Amino acid sequence: MVEGHTVIDSERVLLVHRAGNPPVYAFPADEVDGVACEPEPAATGHVRVPWDAVDAWYEEEEQVHLHARNPYHRVECISTRRRLRVEVAGAVLVDTDRTMGVYETALPPRLYVARDLVRTELITPSATTSYCPYKGTASYWTAVVGDTTVEDVAWSYDDPYPESERVRGMLSFYDDRALVIADRLVPD
Repeated sequence: MVEGHTVIDSERVLLVHRAGNPPVYAFPADEVDGVACEPEPAATGHVRVPWDAVDAWYEEEEQVHLHARNPYHRVECISTRRRLRVEVAGAVLVDTDRTMGVYETALPPRLYVARDLVRTELITPSATTSYCPYKGTASYWTAVVGDTTVEDVAWSYDDPYPESERVRGMLSFYDDRALVIADRLVPD
């Protein structure tokens, strides 16, 4: 869509996969007109349109954000007893073995924890958000411990997509912004 008008509508779109990159749509060249495009080397007679060349992308009736979704991407949320301890400026934000392991294609596994197990008096909601095509919109949390403020130390999904429903409202923490001590989810 560009300015509320459909500029590409195809039943013959291809999904092109390249190692290390998100998939891209490839459209038959004769179905793309009036929008920037370039030939798609992996699909003769097809072109790809830069993501920002249009205002909005849709797959059927659902808007697609950031990049085309990979139908082979999986998000597995598994209850675990792996320990998670998070500290900021010497204060413990969480220390529990009631965690959720999140295994996502091409990403390192992460531990999530229920909000009621976190010392929420030491964190405040941030204005930061980000988007994941597989989990939805993430909200961020800032830790404030005494004179120490650590922006966006944690994130959560308050309205996740169905495949990530089990992490609704749970938090995960950045190990480069806090001291995160966690049982490994993968072997060395």
